Amino acid sequence: MTKILIVEDDELVRDNIFDLLEAEGFEVMAAENGQQGLDLAIATTPDLILCDVVMPQLSGYEVLAAIRKNPLTAATPFILLTAKTAKEDFRMGMKLGAEDFLTKPCSRAELVAVIDTQLEKRQILQDTYTRQLQETQDQLNYLIYHDSLTQLPNRMSLQDRFSKIQRHAPQLKPGLSIPVYVLCLERLNRISDNFGYEYADLLLQQAAQRLKQEQGEQTYIAYVSFNQFVILSNRESQRQGAIARAEDILTFLQKPFVLNGQEAYVTASIGIALYPHNGDTLDILLNNAKAALNYAHTQGGNQYQFFTPTFSSNKTDTLAFEKSFRLALEQEEFQVYYQPRISLTTGKIIGAEALLRWFQPGAESVSPSQFIPLAEETGTIVSLGEWVLRTAARQAKLWMNQTQTPFYMAVNLSGRQFVRSDLSRNLAKILSEAELESRFLDLELTENILVKNPFVARQKLLALKSLGVNIAIDDFGTGYSSLAYLQQFPFDILKIDRCFIRNIASQEKNAAIVTAILQMAHNLQLKVIAEGVETINELEFLQDHPCDEIQGFLFSRPLPAHEFSKFLEQKGEVNFLGQ
Repeated sequence: MTKILIVEDDELVRDNIFDLLEAEGFEVMAAENGQQGLDLAIATTPDLILCDVVMPQLSGYEVLAAIRKNPLTAATPFILLTAKTAKEDFRMGMKLGAEDFLTKPCSRAELVAVIDTQLEKRQILQDTYTRQLQETQDQLNYLIYHDSLTQLPNRMSLQDRFSKIQRHAPQLKPGLSIPVYVLCLERLNRISDNFGYEYADLLLQQAAQRLKQEQGEQTYIAYVSFNQFVILSNRESQRQGAIARAEDILTFLQKPFVLNGQEAYVTASIGIALYPHNGDTLDILLNNAKAALNYAHTQGGNQYQFFTPTFSSNKTDTLAFEKSFRLALEQEEFQVYYQPRISLTTGKIIGAEALLRWFQPGAESVSPSQFIPLAEETGTIVSLGEWVLRTAARQAKLWMNQTQTPFYMAVNLSGRQFVRSDLSRNLAKILSEAELESRFLDLELTENILVKNPFVARQKLLALKSLGVNIAIDDFGTGYSSLAYLQQFPFDILKIDRCFIRNIASQEKNAAIVTAILQMAHNLQLKVIAEGVETINELEFLQDHPCDEIQGFLFSRPLPAHEFSKFLEQKGEVNFLGQ
């Protein structure tokens, strides 16, 4: 039932309107002064408010101003009741956000007509918002389950499809299996080095389209990581059928690709694992197919290999990694880099995000995408994560002392760290040792960590919040992204993933999604940070909508501490936005 709040100090007028609206079938509430009306509005969130202008304690204008500032009632239709007819009074009300005026005394027909008009407008706005929300959710879901470059399904989508195959696949007959192919394009780095990343991206897009066209509806093709495709058959087949398909793939990928008028050639290697013979989960099958792929590479490439147990080196790899990881800790091969956070309000540096890097002597740096998953798997991520927290907290305190201004430090929490029972205790100790106030620390978590057990996750987040730290949801839109999680968990900050920011000024879908995210986040009183801002157009879009903070190469790449200190000294007072 539609709720209407009457705020009127004249008892006779208030009672008359109350009875009239009740007779019309509305749920009616009444307040006899402005303060009482404001309190009742915030407590009950009515669908419409009728409010007298001249009242004791708070005037109708003051009630309206307070109503518009409160996020719970900001959009509530507000009709002012007044005996005044001066234009100045009408202009004042409209300036503050009133939807309409009614001059007292008014007839029943006038009152009902104005109320019906405003409720109809409100319903239209709600319907529009609901439709836009659904469209945004659909767009988010598409992006969550698809790779933005190739438009192919991604790892999460692949897992869903494999689960369906498992549930609905009949009992496989002897000699039959479901093949899982992992395909890697060769010579892609050479194309990137000779022509640039744009050409490499274009080749990946064309290869994705060629795979889709050649393989047809009986296969599911996903792009799961740099230069790696997974082909999942929807039907069981004999080994010979898997061989024929692998040979076909290698053949049609050898045809030339035309990249901006230039012909380019690539070859491919394929590793094949068979379900259920080589594993009964997607992770196991992919690991085994990758082991077969690696063997194909060692044999000269441009060929396929089936997985055999002799290829399995997981245990050896894990032990070798643990050994090199512990040695890296002892020899201080790990470094924390810092990327500046820029306020879109002031245009100045207000903090940084701490990012882990591994530099092996005499070798190239190890990509976080390589060592973080292995560190997570072996549990060594816990000690590494604590070291990052401790290092970042101390550094934040140093920079705060250097600048004599607040400095906010963001640190990512891994899944292993988050589930530990001693996390809050260790964090409190780290903050105490660094003499850093908890409000200057932002803990970033991805959605995937939280949705595994939402109830437990919420309790842990509340425990962290009790310390006074800020909680940020990182890479928003790339995980499960149910918008309900924004209300379920006690977040303070939402970080929009860079895949939505890239080319936002020219891609309408990304622009619509980011706009919707910003509106919803601000309605939920969340600070919003955009990652990966690299162009002036992206910056201007975020300024116009607006966003709260930004990070990206447009301002600075991640820097080691000593370089960041110099950067802070040189740029600390600079307005990066030129305002």
